[in-house]
Parts: sequence; structure tokens; C-alpha cells
Amino acid sequence: MGIQYSFRRYEKKYVLSPRQQEQLLQRIAPYMKEDAFGSYTICNIYYDTPDWRLIRASLEKPAYKEKLRVRSYGVPTETDRVFVELKKKFDGVVYKRRVTMRADEAAPFLAGQLLDGSFGQSGQEIRWFQRFYRTQPGVFIAYDREAYAGENGVRVTFDTGIRFRETTLSLTAGDHGTPLLTGNRILTEVKIPAACPLWLSHALSEAGATPVSFSKYGTFYRQKLQKEALFSA
Repeated sequence: MGIQYSFRRYEKKYVLSPRQQEQLLQRIAPYMKEDAFGSYTICNIYYDTPDWRLIRASLEKPAYKEKLRVRSYGVPTETDRVFVELKKKFDGVVYKRRVTMRADEAAPFLAGQLLDGSFGQSGQEIRWFQRFYRTQPGVFIAYDREAYAGENGVRVTFDTGIRFRETTLSLTAGDHGTPLLTGNRILTEVKIPAACPLWLSHALSEAGATPVSFSKYGTFYRQKLQKEALFSA
């Protein structure tokens, strides 16, 4: 299977109960199947400035926002491939550019120690971003994903076990962390290249799914601020 390095799509998020997830799965079954990878763990290291400039700006809900992360599917070894991703959102549309490299190359690449030309136009864009913001590892966030795919690029994903850690910011160090969400809530994302298919709109409505504004990274940062305020009180 080929690797997709560039995305342009709309993304809608929902927080569902297990019952709602079951109802939604029943309704989308005629149109979607579990994707080629089925269930897997996604590990991310989000990069930011020392004063958290990127996530602070994102939480203000501007028309344009961007974030940088290094992602792996499962826990990689030093020689396994990972993705360095630049994700942007403008006027409701999500754009993602990414390059792939060995896990032990990601930090040197973002520090400007590897040649730009080795990673194409997307690599150049990421490196420009780094020269402007000078970001550094901020937080590790992992979660377990169940993904479904349909025709015309439609995807529905269910994320559980969302967890984070602020130390040992290496993808090769394991996927352990502190739970980010309490209870048995399931973060559901609908990813579509254009308008939402009518059958999917009906399925979401019948399952009682209501769109929410939710960011894993943003939720971590809000909790961090609350914790710091508590200790300083």
C-alpha cells in the first residue's frame, strides 16, 4: 500500500458512549469496512515553543492554525519509520503535509541537521516552519484507534485510551501515559474530502452524535494550566 503524504479534508469530531458507538457501527456497516490496519495504537510527540505559542493560538479558535508532531503507528525502534507532520486548518478545511524517516532521524531533522532536499517539498515546508517557530518536544500523546474506510476517501475512526506524558518524550520509550479522559468516552472522528454523504449524516443523527470541538493536545494543555493554577493557589 502506498503512503499518503498530503491530505486535504474536512474533519468532524464527536464524543460517544459505547452504546452510541455500537449504534453508529451498525448503521455504517453497509457502507464502510474496517480499514487495512484494523485496530492499532498511534503515538505522537507534539512540538511547541517554550511558551506554548502554537497551542495557545489554536485554543483561541482562529481562522488559521497549525501544529507540528512526530507520529508512529505502534511503538517504534530507532530504525523504524515515523512521520513528521505539519497539520494546518483554515476555514474549516484540514491540510496535512508529512514526511517519513527513521525514528532516530526525526530530532536531527527538526533541529536542521539533515539536508532539506532529502525530504522533498513537504520537508522544506516543515523545515521553514521550524526555522520560524523553533519548536521543541512538548508532550507525548497516545491512543488506541479503530478505523473504518468507505468509498471516496470517507473515514470514521474511534479513539480510546487517550493518554499523555510530559517526560521521556521519545516515541521509542513505550506508549504508557496518564489518562487524558475519564470514563468510557470514545473520541470519534469523521474525515471526508468534501460534503458528508447523506447516509453518514443519517447514521450520525440516528446514533445521537453531536459535533464537538475537541483537541487532544488542547485538552492536555487546559488540564496542565488547571493543575498549575491549583498548585500555585
